[in-house]
Amino acid sequence: MIQTLPCLHPHPGWNAAQAAAHAAAQASSQPAPITDTVGKHCILELYGCDHARLDDEAFLRDTITAAAKRAGATLLNLITHRFEPQGVTGLALLAESHISIHTWPESGYAAVDVFTCGDHTMPERACAVLAEELAAAEHKLTSFRRETPGAIQVSSRLPAEAA
Repeated sequence: MIQTLPCLHPHPGWNAAQAAAHAAAQASSQPAPITDTVGKHCILELYGCDHARLDDEAFLRDTITAAAKRAGATLLNLITHRFEPQGVTGLALLAESHISIHTWPESGYAAVDVFTCGDHTMPERACAVLAEELAAAEHKLTSFRRETPGAIQVSSRLPAEAA
C-alpha cells in the first residue's frame, strides 16, 4: 500500500477527544495560546569548512557523537552515509530528539539541524562543536523555541485505543 500525505494522520497517538479539541482550536478565530516550551531547535549553516573533514564519514561520526555529548544529550543511534564522489549525510537519534548534517565538500558547506527537548540540553553547544571541528570560516545560527499549543498541553496524550 502506498501512503500519500493526505492519508497520514497528522497527530499519531491522539485519541478522538484530543483530535476534536485540536480541531476546535483550529476552527476558532484565534489560535490556541502557546503555553509551554518543549525544546529548542537550531538551524546551523557552515561555510568555508575544511573540505577533507566534510567528506570523512568516520570523522563526522566522531564529531556528531562529541556534539551530542557536549549538548548534554543522550545518543541512541547514529547513522551515516558517504556519497560518491563526495558528501556525507548523518543522523543522530537522541533521546531528546535529533542532530542531522548534510555536507557538500566541493563547496565547503554543511547544513546542520539540532533539535533537543527538555531543559537539560543545550543544542547551541552541539552547534559550536560542529562549527569548530569542521573549521568553518563563517556560520549562521538560527535558534528558536519549539512550543506546545495550549489546546494539546492541557490534555494527557494517551495512545488511541485499538479498534
